[in-house]
Amino acid sequence: MITSNPDTIKKEIVEPFFEGWETLSQQIHEAHDQRNGQADALMNKGIALYEKLVVTTSINNSANIVPNEDYEVLPINGIERLQFIKARPGQYACYRQLDELFRETKKKLARLRVKKS
Repeated sequence: MITSNPDTIKKEIVEPFFEGWETLSQQIHEAHDQRNGQADALMNKGIALYEKLVVTTSINNSANIVPNEDYEVLPINGIERLQFIKARPGQYACYRQLDELFRETKKKLARLRVKKS
């Protein structure tokens, strides 16, 4: 298991990732409502932001998520869910799933901060 990094799970370090997602999330939602074809590109930005969050908060030597590894910061079935999202980023269901991953990861990081302090 790739464990979380106590130095990088601090609220002041992870909060910009969640703020960035809030902005992107609104844009993706609007793109789906307008059906203007921009959701795919915006989702790819969201996926990259999520992956950067996971890598930043984990102790590993890779700059990318390792597909067959367990990450302490990921929610249940996080890797499988992320692979589903990456396979079909333009679908609304994938947007909802990425939003849930961000929410669940935020809660998990809060629990890890309490546990490790």
